[in-house]
Amino acid sequence: MAATGSEKLDAAERRTPHKGGGEPAFYVSTPIYYVNDAPHLGHAYTTVAGDVLTRWHRQRGEKVWYLTGTDEHGQKIMRTAEAHGVTPQEWCDKLVEEAWKPLWEHLEIANDDFIRTTEKRHTDRVQEFVQDLYDKGEIYQGGYEGPYCVGCEEYKTPGELLDGEGEYAGLKLCPIHKTPVEMLKEENYFFKLSEYGPKLLEFYEANPGFVQPESARNEVVNFVRQGLNDLSISRSTFDWGVRVPWDDKHVIYVWIDALLNYATAVGYGADEAKFAGTWPADVHLVGKDILRFHAVIWPAMLMANGLPLPGKVFANGWLMVGGEKMSKSNLTGIKPQDLTDHFGVDAYRWYFLRAIQYGQDGSFSWEDFTHRYTSELANDYGNLASRVGAMTVKYFDGDLPAATAAGPAEQVIVDGLAHAVAEADRRIGDELDFAGGIAAVFDFIKKVNLYLTEQEPWKVAKDPSDEAKARLGTILYTAAEALRAVAVLLHPVMPRTSQQLWSSLGAEPALGPLADQRLAEAADWGRLPAGARVTKGAILFPRLEEPKQS
Repeated sequence: MAATGSEKLDAAERRTPHKGGGEPAFYVSTPIYYVNDAPHLGHAYTTVAGDVLTRWHRQRGEKVWYLTGTDEHGQKIMRTAEAHGVTPQEWCDKLVEEAWKPLWEHLEIANDDFIRTTEKRHTDRVQEFVQDLYDKGEIYQGGYEGPYCVGCEEYKTPGELLDGEGEYAGLKLCPIHKTPVEMLKEENYFFKLSEYGPKLLEFYEANPGFVQPESARNEVVNFVRQGLNDLSISRSTFDWGVRVPWDDKHVIYVWIDALLNYATAVGYGADEAKFAGTWPADVHLVGKDILRFHAVIWPAMLMANGLPLPGKVFANGWLMVGGEKMSKSNLTGIKPQDLTDHFGVDAYRWYFLRAIQYGQDGSFSWEDFTHRYTSELANDYGNLASRVGAMTVKYFDGDLPAATAAGPAEQVIVDGLAHAVAEADRRIGDELDFAGGIAAVFDFIKKVNLYLTEQEPWKVAKDPSDEAKARLGTILYTAAEALRAVAVLLHPVMPRTSQQLWSSLGAEPALGPLADQRLAEAADWGRLPAGARVTKGAILFPRLEEPKQS
């Protein structure tokens, strides 16, 4: 069914005709990343965000499909491989197997698939898709001359270019890479993108949430309103790419090739049942520098082919170091392992989503990470877990007591948990407001810490009366039950430490594996049974050591 501008459907409605008889998957993708070098923090930022989002929906009990992968064609890859004295395929194979996949495993990325654009399952389908557009009259042959950025793999308009200074004086620069563009002239094939401007504007109007955040939506709408030019979709000046099926002297423009991964990876043209149960994507996560490809060119391609459009394109901001976008080209690239070696993987996953509002630019600093780790993870969260475990072992030999003397103070915690669950679920699961959702959980952690401070169980324990014993048991049960819910809520963000806490609370024998817990049940007070075996457990967030000087 062709998507039209008048369609305004939620995710379930949009997929209903394509379910194939089963439950539709909540489908999230990252960009596929260029393998011209090893991944840096910017790549990991988007990939961790997608992982947290999909883990969140899994804990809602939904069927999920999470896709990431690598973009392995184009002139930039070819030149990088030549510079290293290997073939493009050899270069891609090495980077994927030695850098990209190992990092995602290290960061606990639970992707369901990893697509490589050099795979036959992709290249064959790309040719079929483009051939279909050609047969429908959506592609024609013509010539083009203009400034081209190899780094972006994109022709630039003169108005976008910057004037070079210093060593680049007198040259025109790409606004993103700050390197000189090249003047290219070649005979290409063109997609009739200009005809889709009105259709796209109609679609944006009917689906205001299609491009997010609002600043990204405004940029896209304004860009399309200025008028679209037809898009060159082939190259004839190099040969590293997917061949144009009707003219093998041309290769398909790398961005046309790359965008199609979202369809080919879920069975387009090859597995009808899988495609019907997954397509279209619910969320494409992208960097804002590639927003137009995903919010303008990609939906136009799908319209031309008669496929339904994605639910949302969400553009995250840039990670900044010293006021510069983090990338290899400007030498501010930082390896994720530099941080995980010091702070740990879970703290790494937590920090960037907690400290930076997703969709906006954000600055990273070692000092800020250290401060937040110490204040929120070690002191607030980790210390709470340690105190509750230690007191339960000390006063009740590790057997979780029953709450037989609950009162108004406990009801504050019960109500606080209900609010935290609802707020975190709305913000993370629906709005991709990771910072807001995580903050809601940590506000609840602060509330539990305050509860312990005010109830002073260490003082209550000095009273040998039965009433005091009941009160002490109620206080410790309340704190432990609160931590049970926190472990569920933070599991998508920090899977290792959440599992560690779950085990120390004795929750698994009684409630089952942490991954099977549902967010909707997190606020169901009293799930952790009295008698559960509580242990002190290892410290969740150990004190940081001074970083080694290189």
